[in-house]
Order: sequence, then structure tokens, then C-alpha cells
Amino acid sequence: MIFQPKPFINILIFSCLFFTACRQTDHNFTVKDVHAEYLKLDNSYLEVSTVAEGLSVPWGMDYIDNKILFTEIAGKVKELNLTTGEVRTLLEIEDVFTRTTPGLLDITIQKNTTDDPYVFLNYTKKRDSLVVSTLMRYQYNGTELINPTEILSVAGANGHNGTRLLIDKNNILYWATGDVADNNMAQDSTTLNGKVLRMNLDGSVPADNPIPNSLVYAWGFRNIQGMTLDKDGNLFTAEHGDAIEDEVNWVRPLHNYGWPLIEGKHDTDQELAITAKTKMTEPIRSWTPVIAPAGMAYYNHDEISEWKNSLLLVTLKSQTLRVLNLNDDQHSIKEEHIYFGKHFGRMRAVLVLPNGDVLLSTSNRDWNPQPGFPKENDDRIIRLRITDQKPQSFLQEDPKVTAASSNQNAAVLYKNYCASCHKEDGKGVANSFPPLVNSARINDLTAFTKLLLEGTKDKKPINGVSYEQNMASYSFLKDDELAAIINYVKTEFGDKKTTTPEAIKALRN
Repeated sequence: MIFQPKPFINILIFSCLFFTACRQTDHNFTVKDVHAEYLKLDNSYLEVSTVAEGLSVPWGMDYIDNKILFTEIAGKVKELNLTTGEVRTLLEIEDVFTRTTPGLLDITIQKNTTDDPYVFLNYTKKRDSLVVSTLMRYQYNGTELINPTEILSVAGANGHNGTRLLIDKNNILYWATGDVADNNMAQDSTTLNGKVLRMNLDGSVPADNPIPNSLVYAWGFRNIQGMTLDKDGNLFTAEHGDAIEDEVNWVRPLHNYGWPLIEGKHDTDQELAITAKTKMTEPIRSWTPVIAPAGMAYYNHDEISEWKNSLLLVTLKSQTLRVLNLNDDQHSIKEEHIYFGKHFGRMRAVLVLPNGDVLLSTSNRDWNPQPGFPKENDDRIIRLRITDQKPQSFLQEDPKVTAASSNQNAAVLYKNYCASCHKEDGKGVANSFPPLVNSARINDLTAFTKLLLEGTKDKKPINGVSYEQNMASYSFLKDDELAAIINYVKTEFGDKKTTTPEAIKALRN
């Protein structure tokens, strides 16, 4: 994030307070933050302010009647009053199972009803020794959530539970499920994991579903973390890849999106051979190095004109807000703009309000905080709002990083591909990713090279510790890139012995 100099700060704060008071009537939502920042777009400025803080991993958000209902991963559903700023707990679910990524996840609210609307929640829990992912329905009477009803349960796991929920204008519910780290699930259209499911609000199969008597709408997904509908009813998802190719997909009925047979674009000989026999659908955008996409929302309001007809995507690894401007056909992305890199930390959810404001939630008190986080006031819900103010100090769009500059040296390669799991200091994440410091595995040069080339499929204990996450294969990297990463790791954290691209090539063959 680029910062401009900050003169006349006292005058600026006074101007912020005065202008915020003037704009409240226009927007109706009056929560304000005297410590607001500003973001400069091409032709306008946004006020960037905190509307709720001291939260614990707010995972999903939805809007109703000038309030936000949001989930916290450990099991609480809370309500934020956008007029008063009051946050109160509506519900605490006692049987939530949470460790790293499982827990109380997304929320969606029925909009087109005059009765107490349905509110759907998804969370993981244990049945005996098994983890299951459960879809629950409540009703919101304006003060509390009532009439709990279990709609459906599918397989859950310690990771890859996916989960985004939304209800369309026809009262059809979409549920994006993860593949629960089981490579057999996503390609099996008779199972409910690694899918986008489509159902009526009572959990029954809609008469117009593409597969008769089946909730399956589309399949071939790994771990969907974002989902939204555009103005024409097109469905988009954001999905975590493995070591490469995080994706945004335009989801259509009966389409197969490839996982685990294909990652991202169909651009290798092996992938092209697969698609020659079985029709699969490419993403409309993919990222390598991965960015860990999370929540996604569609923006089509006149308030922030630069963002009209865009997908708003927040990320965990790159710690950014990405604005993906759609083409007029709504089927492709013409531009990408990146904001807030590492300024607010990990971001989990994004929501567009009826007045054109945008809300973002941070995820800095989760299992994998990044350097410098959490801050004292984390986690937060942050509001972006158009303003006529022309501040002297502001944030700007992040500079674009080209493929050439991302591979400049070994430290950058390590940061791009390894640090989000094993951390920049090589100490890993307890119970999730093993440390590299003083690791016997990295000191065995041949074994370490094979590990990077092949990844792992069995979660064998390391020094008596069982880690929940498998190691991805990095065979997509060039020999010189792999050699650079290995030499960096061994020099920084191991026995200082190095390898060569030729040695990598020999083991690869």
C-alpha cells in the first residue's frame, strides 16, 4: 500500500468529523469512526472506517433492516446495529467443532419476505469421532434467532470444508461445500462434497435442478471460500487451489470445474489430454503464486462508480481487497485492482450494503495470523464509503507485481510459496504446519527435494506430532526455482548444504 505524506493532521480530523456528520442523512447508516483513513480511487475517495472491533474471527456477514448479522468461528452469531454501533450476541451454538479452519462459518438471510425471514448457518460439529458439516435454518424476529431446524449434513473434516451460502431472488439456496481433503469427492457427482448444491429453503430438490432428484448443481471444486450472484443471476465462486492456481469461476449447471484432475487453467499437456476426453470448465481468473481468496460480493451500485459491475474479493494470504471489473457480457474479467496489501491483515468476508457502502471483516485472530497481526483492536468490521472529502493523506491502489519481478531471488520465492504456512522465521504453525528450523527432513537433501516434487498424501507424524495439513507438490516450479528455495531453506534453517538445478532435474526424471 502506498502512503502519501500526512501534514495538517488536526485539520484533517476536524474535517473528517464535520463531513461524516453531513453524510449521515444521505446514507442512513450512522456508525462513525473518528480515526478514519481514506482511499484514493481514479476519480473519487473512499472513507475507510472501523464500525465494529474486538471481534473473534467474523467469518460470514449478511444485511437486514439496517443491521448486520455475522458469525464468529467459535460459535457465536452476533448483530451489529448500523445506526448505534451496538454489537450484541443473538445465539451461541454449543456443539461447534473448531480447531483451525472448521467452525461456525457462513450465514445468509432470506430477503423477499414480509414474515420473519429465514436465516441459514453452516457449521462443523462432531458425531462420535466423525466431523460433519451441518446446514441449520432459523428465523429472525428482529430480536432473536428462533425455531432451529437442521436442514442437511454432509461430510466435514479438519480442513477443506468450503462453505459459502446465498439465497437468490427466487428463494433458492446455494451451498458451496468443500472436498474435505478427499480427492475422490469432487469428481463424484453422487456425493455432496466438492460441489455447489442448489435447494429449496426446506432442503428439498428444486424441480428445475439439472440432475433430477439431486441437489448437485456443479462439481469439481476443492475448497470454495467465496460465492456471489451478479445482476443477471450469474453465479461466481472463489476457490483455494493447492500450491498453485487459486480460482474465480463462473459456475453453470452440470459443469465440471476439474479438481483434482486439473488445477486452474488448462495449460499443461496432461491437463489438455484429460479435457480432450472429458469436458471441464476453466476458471475466468487464476493466481499463481496463490493469494488464498476468501469472501466475494458483487458490486453494481452508482455510489462507487469505479467499482460498478465488479466482483469484490478479499484474501487471506495476500491480505488484500481485489476489485475484478467484469466485461459487459458478465462472463470474463477485464481488469484487476488491488488495495490494502497487508494494511488490515487477513480478510475473510465482504458485503455490499443497499446504500453502496462496502463492509470488510478481518481474520487476524484465526489459526494463521500474519506478521504484525493481530492488532489490539482486531478483529474488525471495516466500512468503505464514498466521500466528497479531498484529504491530504490517503491510501492508494497497490502496485501491480509482474511475474518477472515475483521471481527475483530465493527469499522472494520462499515468501511466495512457503512463508504463509511455514512462516518467514521457519517456525511453522503448531499442529498445522511443521517447523523448518532444525528439521531432520530438510537436512536430508534427497528426501527434501522429493518432498517438494511429490508432496504428501499421508499425514504421518513428525517428531511425534501429527500435523493436520498435507504438503502440496511443487513440481510445477522450474528446476532453478526449486533449487533456489531448497538452498534458501537449508541456509536459513538447516545444515547449509545446497543443491543444483541439475540435481533437481535428475530426481525429477
